[in-house]
Amino acid sequence: MSIELEKKQGLIAGNGQLPVHLAKNASENGFEVVAIALSSDNRKELKKYCKKVYDFAPGELLKIKKALLDEEIKQLTFIGKVSKSLVVKRPRFDALAIEFLKQAKRLNDDAIMLFLVEELAKIGITVLDQTIFIKNLMAPRGVLGKIKPTEAMLSDVEYGYKIAKEMGQLDIGQSVVIKDRMIMAIEAIEGTDRCIKRGCRLGKKDAVIVKVAKPNQDKRFDIPAFGLNTLKNMKKYKAKLIAVEANETILVDKNKTIDYADKNNIVVMAV
Repeated sequence: MSIELEKKQGLIAGNGQLPVHLAKNASENGFEVVAIALSSDNRKELKKYCKKVYDFAPGELLKIKKALLDEEIKQLTFIGKVSKSLVVKRPRFDALAIEFLKQAKRLNDDAIMLFLVEELAKIGITVLDQTIFIKNLMAPRGVLGKIKPTEAMLSDVEYGYKIAKEMGQLDIGQSVVIKDRMIMAIEAIEGTDRCIKRGCRLGKKDAVIVKVAKPNQDKRFDIPAFGLNTLKNMKKYKAKLIAVEANETILVDKNKTIDYADKNNIVVMAV
């Protein structure tokens, strides 16, 4: 079902370059973007493409709601990682956030995000599919660089894909590290990069990384993404291949990422 987009768009921006890419693409296509920056690492760049950028901690829900109402935002996008470390660094929880924490039966990512979606709906704000403004960043099917996988690597990818999908069903994480059809690590609260570090230390070298969307992925939040930083982490810990789910994974800075993979003999593929 298509949705008619408002000229003025809200953006809840976590860490990294994805919020910047979204703001840039939306601005270049005639949209006016108002951002709530939850992290300092991209705030300066967001200001290049947004009409206004607010600075709030993730737990300042009442301030965020007020800013969105004041700006008359009707649609917004959540994008960028809001890591647990970011919450720890800015531990400011207002009354609404504390009430949610008291009532929540689970504090997994989906539960938190669905609560926020419901709170925004109460004030007339619709949360959009994360990919609407960045469809050009979705990873296409196939081997994306010059380095080709071996049969052994493909066997690990097939096995890792099944395991990662089961993990996603349980809302644990989206990534696994495999070596010789043995699971070295599964992603949990620490995130993909630390999962890679842990798994590759156990596997020693030539490990395979598989990252997938959750079954029945809610495209309003937590769509898997990877880019140059992931590849640099793989090189550091001697991983040889990353496989992601085709057309369901965001590839940040595609040209730089694939060029780096080719130069460092890393396979990048989407399945």
